Parts: sequence; C-alpha cells; structure tokens
Amino acid sequence: MTGHGMTPATGEVILGLSPLAVSLAVFVLTYAVIVTERINRSVVALLGAGLMIFTGVLHQSEAFAGIDLNTISLLTGMMVIVAITQKSGVFQYVAIKATKAVKADPWGLLVMLSLVTAVFSALLDNVTTVLLIAPVTLLITDALRINPYPYLFSVILSSNIGGTATLIGDPPNIMIGSAAQLTFNDFLFNLAPVAVVILALFFIPIYLIWGRKLSATPENRAMVMSFDEQESITDRRLLKQALSVIALTILGFVLAHDIGQEPGTIAMFGAALLLLLRVYDMQAEDQSHTIHHTFGEVEWVTIFFFVGLFVVVAGVEKAGALEIMAHRIVEWTGGDFNVTAYMILWVSAILSAVVDNIPFVATMIPVIQSMGGVFGAENLDTLWWSLALGACLGGNGSLVGASANLVVAGFAERAGQPIKFLPFMLMAFPLMLASIGVAHVYLMLRYL
Repeated sequence: MTGHGMTPATGEVILGLSPLAVSLAVFVLTYAVIVTERINRSVVALLGAGLMIFTGVLHQSEAFAGIDLNTISLLTGMMVIVAITQKSGVFQYVAIKATKAVKADPWGLLVMLSLVTAVFSALLDNVTTVLLIAPVTLLITDALRINPYPYLFSVILSSNIGGTATLIGDPPNIMIGSAAQLTFNDFLFNLAPVAVVILALFFIPIYLIWGRKLSATPENRAMVMSFDEQESITDRRLLKQALSVIALTILGFVLAHDIGQEPGTIAMFGAALLLLLRVYDMQAEDQSHTIHHTFGEVEWVTIFFFVGLFVVVAGVEKAGALEIMAHRIVEWTGGDFNVTAYMILWVSAILSAVVDNIPFVATMIPVIQSMGGVFGAENLDTLWWSLALGACLGGNGSLVGASANLVVAGFAERAGQPIKFLPFMLMAFPLMLASIGVAHVYLMLRYL
C-alpha cells in the first residue's frame, strides 16, 4: 500500500498495465467525449478524473495536489465579485457607453470590445477581464438584436492575445516570470510589441469572416442610442462598494509579487470583503437569502470542469507523458539553439490548445532550465519568450486551451447561446496557428 501523498508503484495500476498507456487512454477518451458534446463537459472531466484515481495512475492525494487551487480560487473569487457588482447596473452602463461611442455600429462595436478586452487582459489577468466583459457583450448584442457569437469569439481571442503582453496577463507568464526571475518590464519590453501586431492583424480575418455581414436594423440602433446610461445604475451605494473592492483587488494583483501573495488569495479576500459590505446591515434571514443567491450566480459548471481537467492532466504528467515530450523536443532539435526556440514555440502552442497551458508550462520550465548546460544560462531568455508566446497564444486554439475561453463559454451557455467545442476549434485553431506564424517571424527578426 502507498501512504498518503506517496507515489504508487508502477505495478499498482489496474491489471498491471503501463501507467503511461492507461493515463493516455483516459486522457484521449475524456477529450473525445468532450468534443462530441453529448454529455456536459464538467461531468466528463470529473469522470475522467475519477478514472485516473480508480485505475491507480494517481493516488487521491496526488490528484488533489494536481488541482491548481490558485486558479480555482481566482476564478471563484472573481465570479462572486462580478455577481455582486452586476446588481448595481454598472455593466449596463458600460454597455450603453461603449455602444454610443461607436454610434451603435456592429463592426465598430466588435473592434471596441476586442481592444478593451486586450488592454484589460494585459493589466489584469485574462480571466478577470472576460468575467467583466462577457456580461457586457451579451447585454449589447441582445439590445441590438444581433448574434453574440462573433463578439464572444473575438473577446476570447483578444483576451489571450492581450494576456500574452505582460507578466500578470496570463498564468503561464506568472509561472515563467517567477522561475526565470523576469520582471514586469522584461515581459512588456519583449512580448508587448508582438502582441500589438498580432491583435491588429487579427481584425483582418474577423472582418472577412463576419465584419461585412454584421448589421443591426436602424430601429434597434436608434433605440440603443436613445438609452440613458445614467438610468441603468440602480444602486449607487452598491456601485461605490463594488468599484472600491474591484480597485483594491486589482491593486492586489499588481502588487502580488511584492506583498508575497497569490492572485487566488487576493480574489477570495476581495469576494469576502464585498460580501460583508453587501450584507452587514441586513437581518439574518435576508443575509442568508442574499448569500445563497450570490453563490448561485457562480459558474460552477466551469469551476468543476477545471477541477476534473486538472486531475486528468496531472495523471498524464505523473505517468511521464509531458516529460517524454519535453525531452523529445531537445532530441529532435539536435542541440541547435534556433531550431530549439522555434520548436518550443510551435509545440507549446499546439499542446496548449489541447491541455490547459498551466500544467504544460509547469513541465517545460525545468526542461528549459536544464538547457542552460547546453546553450549557456545567459542565452535562455529567448527560449522563455518562445515558451510564453506558444503557451499564451496557443490557448486560443480550442475551448479548453485557456481558462478565459471556458469562462466566456459558461456565460454564453447561461444566456442560451452555447459555444460548441468543434465549430469554435475549426475557426480558432487556424487563427491561432497564424498568430504563432507571426510570433515565429518576430523571434527570428528580433532574437535569432
């Protein structure tokens, strides 16, 4: 028997099979069923997680250790903050303001929402950004009576492109930054220029696919232009409380490294603080009702999908699949630095589209650090940028590629506009590959 937290012996895997074969079989099966969309993805992921444990690939303690609680806490905390904040009417206010700024023109609106998403994703993290932007997007498209899909699609892609630009924009960058001692300014100086170029180029295919066809009737545009944004603020006291807590939370994210705290803790504390401000002067019964209602607004489907997915990926990682992949990269490139940099970029992009990019980056970090012996530690920066660009931009390749994608999908599902796995991937994957092509040229011109 294995003790708590110890690694099970290879022979303990069901029927004495190879842990690598079993873990890959469970992984492939889980993804295959998710893609069919016959069964809700959170159920499939949790069943996949259970299989990793019951077949003996993982011990329960290892499965729990594989769940990235920082990401789960960040998601849950920010979902609670957004659920309370929207009661003030501020999202409607922003929606009307944004729509009026572009004279309710559907294409102008898509560009505006994408730009705001990208900028916010660079300054916050992309999950927090889409939690704020997705409800606004659904409100505007509903008011204009237009299909929300192109807008949600653009929000997903621009959140990952914007998140690539800075240290705090995307979780892989935070991990790379702390492992390689790279600062906020290092990321800004090295990755922001290419992120700006990719975002600008991204509007070309989006315009060709949807832009020309986007239209709203003059009546609906006129109706939206006649809205008074001031009227949408229904609770000014709550608005002040919510905006104060959001500002404090964002400040916490920016200073997270200096104060030695993780984003998950900061988001959860912000959520608890806003809950307190919301209910402290209510009767016990009203408090209970309000808290129940607020927790009911959290996208639990998305949260549990992540819990399951983290365990499934932990099984593949424990069995050594990701490590084998990483070492193969070094073998295939024959120790050629330029080829290694390009290989890291493309492999991380394609793999980050199918596994959440966080565990993949966690596996690649020690591999790149070990390459210091071959290439010299002072030359590794280029490889870090290859990994960051591949992992962050690769998140655009499918719905499960990045946390932000699933958050938007959760909102869309709730609004009765579900984003399907395969149609999304068929359109997003080629666009992701094109962005990696741009990153490839950038690496070649600037570093290689």
